[in-house]
Amino acid sequence: MQGMDHSNMPGMSEDPSKTMADDAMPGMDMQNEHAGHDMSAMPTMQPTGTALPAGSAPAPRPPMDHYADRQFPPAEMALARRKMMAEEGGQTLSQVMFNLAEYQARKGRDGYRWDGEAWFGGDINRLTLKSEGEGAFRDGVEAAEIQALYSRAIGPYFNLQAGVRYDFKPNPSRAYAVLGFEGLAPYWFEVEGAVFLSDKGDLLGRVEGYYDQRLTQRLVLQPRVELNFAAQDVPENRIGAGLSNAELGLRLRYEITRKLAPYVGVSYDAKSGQTARYARDDGEDPTTTSFVAGVRIWF
Repeated sequence: MQGMDHSNMPGMSEDPSKTMADDAMPGMDMQNEHAGHDMSAMPTMQPTGTALPAGSAPAPRPPMDHYADRQFPPAEMALARRKMMAEEGGQTLSQVMFNLAEYQARKGRDGYRWDGEAWFGGDINRLTLKSEGEGAFRDGVEAAEIQALYSRAIGPYFNLQAGVRYDFKPNPSRAYAVLGFEGLAPYWFEVEGAVFLSDKGDLLGRVEGYYDQRLTQRLVLQPRVELNFAAQDVPENRIGAGLSNAELGLRLRYEITRKLAPYVGVSYDAKSGQTARYARDDGEDPTTTSFVAGVRIWF
């Protein structure tokens, strides 16, 4: 560089006529140092990580062995894994829940209604009992049924169910074979449905669902719908073919605890088609609006 005195640097000659090669260390030939080397043969840097182009190669297979088995006896580790699975989800559990247990106030004919379910078992296989019914205070129980079902998980959110149903009311009583499902649909809708084949050959169906809209941590609004169908007229039980009746409800509950929640609401029940004609022939109103008060409880 201009202005710099290179004469005092080590290895630099004071004679300006000498080149750098003349001042090189003994044994070093700077002119021929790279002679004979093919620079094009040197390896080039390959892209790695996120610099790699997108591809469609399958992901590597996950390891199938257990690393702890390499350090400890495999039999003891297998026993420990079985115990862990039992503790984390393989236990036998149970629950009893009444989604509806209510008093129904309606014009000239107050009544009551219940809809409950109990189950016992594990995550996959369960014994499930269901019961629902209704009545009037002066006339007694008008409809009552119980179901005993084997419930089998067919996915993370749904169970397939099969078993028997027995109707105590209305008379004459009926026994049915049951095939149905229940589960949690997308957007947190609780749904269930079933078909029923009676010992007399009558084919019935039912679909119901509800949704818990949490307004606050304790206040929950629950819209609910239930639809009942029949494949044929069953005059002895006052059931007509097609959509026999529909119930629409809206209930607001306050959760004192998660297990105990009183509620109030309104319920609209309408019979349709031949079922409505049966009701008129019996001197009943095919449509009923009720103000309800009850409690939702589970344990």
